[in-house]
Amino acid sequence: MTLSLPRTMVDQVVAHARRDAPDECCGVISASGDAAARLFEMENAERSPTGFTFDSAEWLRVYRDIDDADEVPWVVYHSHTMTEAYPSRTDIRWSETAGFPYWLLVSTRSDEDEVHAYTITDGTVTEVPLQIS
Repeated sequence: MTLSLPRTMVDQVVAHARRDAPDECCGVISASGDAAARLFEMENAERSPTGFTFDSAEWLRVYRDIDDADEVPWVVYHSHTMTEAYPSRTDIRWSETAGFPYWLLVSTRSDEDEVHAYTITDGTVTEVPLQIS
């Protein structure tokens, strides 16, 4: 299992993370078939450096847009501002109901880009290769 994303999308996620620092950023990537289709930058309703929440009205608009385009929610992304790009206990709990097959995390704790992809199934975190094309 490999997550394949265009370089432009990964660059956009990293830019979003750096722009929203010191707060966490968040967003969604939709897919059509097995390929990334569109990226949706979202507001972190928590406006927090240690957590994120989608605004429910914004998430409903994004979800409807994805559904209307016959796409599916595919990747949830967010940043960690002070820790590594690895799912937190909160991320693992949220994954139980979130319904995203992939998680993309970015750490802004240093100037170097730290981006990793994961699956989270039944509380088990598995890093998956991130192929950037």
